[in-house]
Amino acid sequence: MLKLDAIQKRLLMEVADLHKVPEGAYNIRSNGTSAGRVSTENIEITPRETGDGLTIRIKPGTKNESVHIPVVMTQSGLSELVYNDFYIGEGADVVIVAGCGIDNCGPKDSEHDGIHRFYVGKGAKVKYVEKHYGSGDGSGKRILNPGTEVYMEEDSSMEMEMVQIKGVDDTNRTTTAELAKGAKLVVRERLMTHGKQTAISKYVVDLNGEGCSADVVSRSVARDDSYQKFDAKLVGSAACSGHTECDSIIMDNGRILAVPGLEANSVDAALVHEAAIGKIAGDQIIKLMTLGLTEAEAEEQIINGFLK
Repeated sequence: MLKLDAIQKRLLMEVADLHKVPEGAYNIRSNGTSAGRVSTENIEITPRETGDGLTIRIKPGTKNESVHIPVVMTQSGLSELVYNDFYIGEGADVVIVAGCGIDNCGPKDSEHDGIHRFYVGKGAKVKYVEKHYGSGDGSGKRILNPGTEVYMEEDSSMEMEMVQIKGVDDTNRTTTAELAKGAKLVVRERLMTHGKQTAISKYVVDLNGEGCSADVVSRSVARDDSYQKFDAKLVGSAACSGHTECDSIIMDNGRILAVPGLEANSVDAALVHEAAIGKIAGDQIIKLMTLGLTEAEAEEQIINGFLK
């Protein structure tokens, strides 16, 4: 990998499943600068004129191509705000892989704030994967604050996989979306906090077009003394369908707050919210222990299965 050491390569593997330079278009950001960038015939990646992010343009009709734009940070005390704008052309079908890994071994906080804006063209299809990961034995925090804005044109679709499983001390995740006629948005969030970590996830989805739909589902585990808040609001202003779900496991002294929000501005808006928070059932642990697992191993197996 270009200009990357062993720790940075490990972070890339965690957040983007990259073991080598990816095929297709990519930009790898390391400690505030680009460590490598490649465009393709159909996908152009250019720096913003302000120098604080990227503009990614995907040509109409582009099929079976991918874009990787991961971020790795190993410098304690570094703080940055990055804007990335994606323009996905009409009829395109692409995969976009983002994510950020922070390894902080120092005394100062390290923070990456990223604003991603997606302009999804008519009939286009996008799969977006965003993973966050923290490591390092320093006393400084690992802070990640992703902001995502999605603007979907007629009959477009977007599937978002949002994952944060380990090592991030504080995160404030904000996602907004505006859907036109026939657009379809699917969000799958997986989140685990431990220690004294805090994680706040907020979604606001405006269902503006006839026949559009949104399905926002979060699965989370709060361990130790950590705190989570899941705040999801669907606004139905047309004949549309929307569903949000929060399914959480609480352990130790963890705290979880689920805030459902449904706003119907049309008699034909069909909106549903579900929420469940509870501890691991004792009979599940006992069953696994009869197979030879310790109680701790049984808990880990249940959590891993729950977050898959």
